[in-house]
Amino acid sequence: MADLRELFDSATCVLFDFDGPVCRLFAGYPAENVAADLLKRLQQQGREGLLSPQEAASGDPHAVLRALARIDPRSAYLVGLEAALTAHELRATDTAEPTPHADELIRALQAREYGLAITTNNSASVVSRYLTARGLVDCFGPHIHGRTQDLLRLKPDPDCLLRALDSTGVPASRALMIGDTPADCEAARKAGVAFVGYARNERKRKALLGAGADESGIVSSLGPVLDTVVGA
Repeated sequence: MADLRELFDSATCVLFDFDGPVCRLFAGYPAENVAADLLKRLQQQGREGLLSPQEAASGDPHAVLRALARIDPRSAYLVGLEAALTAHELRATDTAEPTPHADELIRALQAREYGLAITTNNSASVVSRYLTARGLVDCFGPHIHGRTQDLLRLKPDPDCLLRALDSTGVPASRALMIGDTPADCEAARKAGVAFVGYARNERKRKALLGAGADESGIVSSLGPVLDTVVGA
């Protein structure tokens, strides 16, 4: 894992995506059901036609918000959908599953005095609730950067990464992001931040490769990342 070691040797701050690298937020509360609820709310308002068939079938609630934000970013119905999504996410924390080795990795990074931040399309309140329950919230302090009311700034826009760099005072050249989606990879590239891809299955790996992630920087488990940090 020489490439991983070089990445961590060059970094002083690690930015974590939340849903995926830290936990499986929707493990017991399927994201597809959440997206379906958002679509139902649109249908009740007669607005389902705002989405393309592909967007409506994505099963990704963030994709629904992102698509609607491109059409009318300041609409009242979009504010309502975002609030509904936050409520779903908060309920999902009750059944979220920790990603194997994530807790240990976070604590190991903190022990080695890396700066830590969360950069996510999820609500910051959701992240705080989950991390508090795991006894990890103090590892991140004020550096939890979730979605804002400006839904055009969801990843792959680099906004949450840029906010994390600003809040930690770390230059992009000294930061490293751990993410699991093409949007994470693209946001890191736009922010000028090195990227480690977490792909827990082959579908995720192929998606990251398709987004331009370096194959040597993709791991199927956080175990090798933890070993790299502990052995550094």
